[in-house]
Amino acid sequence: MWIFVSRAPRPDAVYWPGRRGLALLDAVAWPVLWAVLIIKAPFSTGILGVVAVSFVAIVAAHRSRTARLRNERYRFTTWRWGIALACAAAVAAASRLMVYFSVT
Repeated sequence: MWIFVSRAPRPDAVYWPGRRGLALLDAVAWPVLWAVLIIKAPFSTGILGVVAVSFVAIVAAHRSRTARLRNERYRFTTWRWGIALACAAAVAAASRLMVYFSVT
């Protein structure tokens, strides 16, 4: 037997001045970062790299459309993943300091 439970939709984000511009920047910056990483890969990506960059371009177009036209529904990627990356960097820095001070 299958039981489906639907979640309530997330509420709209609060609009503030400058949100649309920052959302557009956020919507384009992450796919561009992925495209640069794919293009500058230290190995040959071949046709898979071309397909991946094309997919990233489509994702960037969709995200920029959402950021411009449905701004209340756009969620910032930098806010979501930036916190996780900052925490990982803080743990890495703390572990480096612990190793440095334990050796000397």
